[in-house]
Amino acid sequence: MLNIEKIGIVGSGVMGEAFTKALLNKELVTPEKIIASDLWEPRRGYMVQEYGINATESNREAAENADIVILSIKPQTLGKVTKDLHSRIRPDALVLSIIAGARISTLRKGLFHDRIVRAMPNTPAQLGMGMTVWTATSHVKPEQRRATEEILGALGEQLEVDEEGYLDMATGLSGSGPGFVLLIVEAMIDAGVHMGFNRRDAEKMVLQTIEGSIELMRVTGSHSAALRNRVTSPGGTTAAGLYELEKAATRAVLSRAIFAAYRRSQELGDISEKKDL
Repeated sequence: MLNIEKIGIVGSGVMGEAFTKALLNKELVTPEKIIASDLWEPRRGYMVQEYGINATESNREAAENADIVILSIKPQTLGKVTKDLHSRIRPDALVLSIIAGARISTLRKGLFHDRIVRAMPNTPAQLGMGMTVWTATSHVKPEQRRATEEILGALGEQLEVDEEGYLDMATGLSGSGPGFVLLIVEAMIDAGVHMGFNRRDAEKMVLQTIEGSIELMRVTGSHSAALRNRVTSPGGTTAAGLYELEKAATRAVLSRAIFAAYRRSQELGDISEKKDL
């Protein structure tokens, strides 16, 4: 359990709820130590009823006197939220931001605060199966780094990096990654339906195939290419399908998609930095 008295979650949308659920499921804090803010009254009511936490309309009330402030808001609301919270966060508190594209320098200026962790989780964090890459400023204490590891670890796997630039890379690879994977899943299911399976059966087959393939790679520790070669017989069915994928430059298309997401994350950071917070 974390040795803290209050965690303020600014923004109780999908990811704000994911943090709440993870903190409670892993018993890192008790419900009364969490206060989440949201402008929408039904959402606040849901969070209170579902998790037994405190909820408020005021971002300032959620953040004031908190040991840890989690910023889980949309990038377009960053300017308004930082104006609300400017100089309102305890100097010794930890700010953990998951705002896409919002750089540490932007957060420092907007919040007038130095102890900041910037993190990039992805949507499977809702199930405790996410991947989060994070970095911290030099002002973050060792015990706050350990708390960050525990909190982000509750969402799934976590990886600390030394340079903030890796956060934009992580946005392209793991942050946007579920969208790319799900498009592939969708295409495979559609192909199954086109061949004659009903959609429910095609979905079951595709999901188990993907889950099993990933687990096989995890358990064996083998390189993906080695495992792929084992199921690719000369002149066989897999070889025929792989030939079409290679002919369509599937690798290059996926690589370009990841790099496009990476560059867009950089652009969003530039936009946030140029705004007068």
